[in-house]
Amino acid sequence: MNKIARLMMAGALTAFSATAASAVVVGGALTGGSALTNGGMFVELDPSTGFSIGNDTFEDNNLYAFNEDQNIAITATISVDIGTSPMAGDIVASHYIGFDPAFSPHGGENVLGYVDFDAAIYGIATSTATLFASDYLANTAVNYLNPSLRGLEGADSVWIDPTNANRLWVDLFANTPGDYVRVFTQRSPMAPAPVPLPASGLLLLGALGGLGLKRRRKR
Repeated sequence: MNKIARLMMAGALTAFSATAASAVVVGGALTGGSALTNGGMFVELDPSTGFSIGNDTFEDNNLYAFNEDQNIAITATISVDIGTSPMAGDIVASHYIGFDPAFSPHGGENVLGYVDFDAAIYGIATSTATLFASDYLANTAVNYLNPSLRGLEGADSVWIDPTNANRLWVDLFANTPGDYVRVFTQRSPMAPAPVPLPASGLLLLGALGGLGLKRRRKR
């Protein structure tokens, strides 16, 4: 294969392998509350491991977060309870936040802390209805339990940091089965846009592959 053909092959393969990069959780911390006093910490979970969440699964003082479906061009508005609703055509990444303390005889545990993402937050689903309506964005191996008991109560609050749109603050008071919210972020500004291979690219790969076979046969 000559130099020009090799360069054309490399360009076509680059386009073929390009995918949407993820807007992901990049960190978090507990800053107060009884959860911190009793040894709680921020924990990012790996959704590919297939754990369960939502029914006294963890029963500890940790604040949990994990990434759900990433960088999806949505076709309809996603309703949120806090922030801005992503609209049709927006690129959305979905994330799940949970606080599931052990049963407490004094009524529950409190956690104050934050979760950071590598992209700005659109909005947060905090009610049973908005969580249910956006479950199609989960797309993980996670088993979501107690879907009718998700969401926040009157004593709970979450908000987007007014000086840092990539940071979600939480102030939660929970007992059983815990508190859960879904966070929608924009596509990572550090990631290139997905570049799907056009039909002409597929034809190019086929032609270049045939050229390679032809040259090998001549040897």
